[in-house]
Amino acid sequence: MFTNRIFFAVSCCFFLLAGVTAYAAPKDMGGWEEDGAYNKLYQAAELDKLKGHVQKIIEVVPIKGMSPGVGLIMKDGDGDKVVVHIGPKWFLGDAIGVKRGQKIKVKGSWAEIDGKDVFMASKIKKGDFFELKVRLTKNGKPFWTMDPEELARERASN
Repeated sequence: MFTNRIFFAVSCCFFLLAGVTAYAAPKDMGGWEEDGAYNKLYQAAELDKLKGHVQKIIEVVPIKGMSPGVGLIMKDGDGDKVVVHIGPKWFLGDAIGVKRGQKIKVKGSWAEIDGKDVFMASKIKKGDFFELKVRLTKNGKPFWTMDPEELARERASN
């Protein structure tokens, strides 16, 4: 009976420690981490807005070695083609709710990567009823870096 209690106590400590370790250990985000080189390019204090039409949905690898992300090429109101980075493919999946030819509004921040200007999206709007938010507007924190409780609170507030 005494050995059962010791086994139970040791098991409980192991599971608690394993839970804390798993929560504290950063998961591999493939270069999309909040404190990573790519995310540091996003400047929340310098937000811009673009309007235009989707030309193509693309896969992006923003910085060599990063896991693939989802992006799009849009033609803005001036007729210029703009590459828009949306977020990691492992977070967004394949369908982002917009497709070729659709008129969209994008809010985000400009960045230069490998000598090319790209637009890092925080929000994409289409029509009156569709909005894809991937970053907080106030500070640029990516939704994919939020823990489940934080993400649920953010989704509930919209």
